[in-house]
Amino acid sequence: MITDLFVEKYRPQTIEDCILPKHLKETFTEIVKTGEVPNLLLTGTSGLGKTTVARAICNELGLDYILINASEDGNIDTLRGKIKQFASSISLSGGYKVVILDEADYLNASSTQPALRGFMEEFSKNCRFILTCNFKNKIIEPLHSRCGVYEFNTTKKIMAELCQQFMGRAIDICKQENVTISSEQMLAELIMQHAPDWRRVLNEMQRHSNGGTLTLNAGGGSVSTNLAELFTFLKNKKFTDMRKWVAQNMDVESAAIFRGIYDHMTDAVTPESIPALV
Repeated sequence: MITDLFVEKYRPQTIEDCILPKHLKETFTEIVKTGEVPNLLLTGTSGLGKTTVARAICNELGLDYILINASEDGNIDTLRGKIKQFASSISLSGGYKVVILDEADYLNASSTQPALRGFMEEFSKNCRFILTCNFKNKIIEPLHSRCGVYEFNTTKKIMAELCQQFMGRAIDICKQENVTISSEQMLAELIMQHAPDWRRVLNEMQRHSNGGTLTLNAGGGSVSTNLAELFTFLKNKKFTDMRKWVAQNMDVESAAIFRGIYDHMTDAVTPESIPALV
């Protein structure tokens, strides 16, 4: 029996269902209300809901859209063919079309991104572009200036509120899947471990609930829980142990490790040590 992935089965279909900071939700709700979608650049770390928001906007407005993963189809000829074929035809629904370029920071900044600038101008009457990326500094300035730029990364205070919202969503998903939660405290710890990567939280929930009960196995620490150990090795200049730590966390995206270090450095080292750590 093939089991549906939680991340796809419970992907929000509307902006209202998305778990977002208040100012972002209000902005995207207004876009849906007016029906006017500008070119957008949605930026932030993995799993925050950037692609989900792009798709939700298109779904709510009934717009034809194409989703292109730039990390797979970043070749200029492939991109030109797909975008031109899609954008040059009239939408059957009567509105304009939308090209969602996922992981746009993988596009070559010397060739593909400048070409994309031309596509935006050429098809401006018929098509809008929504770009998502993890690192906005990898997107050239001419594309920044042609898009409304929205940062999905947020403060610790707002993140605590989002975690609380996601807790309610996670409990509801478990009820729908007939999964028994062995401990709500354990579920809260799971969310806090991986937040704000909501995709990772859902994947971990599904992984640990195959038997019908959501239970975490001992010893399955995440990069977040292991950072204290890494800081200890760094401060004590135990570089051999530090390299072992890296080897043991090879499956963790390097950007997540760096993000964790930057987010927790103020708690781990004295202020005067931060420049050396950076």
